[in-house]
Amino acid sequence: MTNDYSECLDIARQELRLARHALRDEILNYPTPIAGCDEQFNHLLMQSQRVRNALDALDAQLFVPTPRKLDPERGIESR
Repeated sequence: MTNDYSECLDIARQELRLARHALRDEILNYPTPIAGCDEQFNHLLMQSQRVRNALDALDAQLFVPTPRKLDPERGIESR
């Protein structure tokens, strides 16, 4: 068993891409006409947006602020 989380993130990306393609196919093949209050279609659109948001979140570069001092008691800076 590996402790490397990058493999898990790659698997998550693959699964989300599969979900995105499945949702896209289902939306494209949805029967017309689509009423403005069509709950099933709106649900598909919402799920599709959630998948896109999850993929964006996995690929985002986040800034994580760190303290300038490793140990506040000693006054040693981290640079």
